[in-house]
Amino acid sequence: MLTIKCASCKKKLWKYEKFGKGEVLRCYKSRIIKIYYIEQNSNYISCACGNKAGIDKGKFIKMIRKGFVYSGKKRK
Repeated sequence: MLTIKCASCKKKLWKYEKFGKGEVLRCYKSRIIKIYYIEQNSNYISCACGNKAGIDKGKFIKMIRKGFVYSGKKRK
């Protein structure tokens, strides 16, 4: 279970269940367990501070690498 946070203000955005190894490039909406805060401006998913964390692509959110950080462990 990973906790996705804003890279600039460190505010929690959502909890995500990640399977396998590798980078967090996409967050599938069906695997998001809990949403703490999401602000959606057009196609962008943003934090309250205005930092863009991802782009909404329908079934998943394409993550912007410099827009978020995460903590927790990935399932293998």
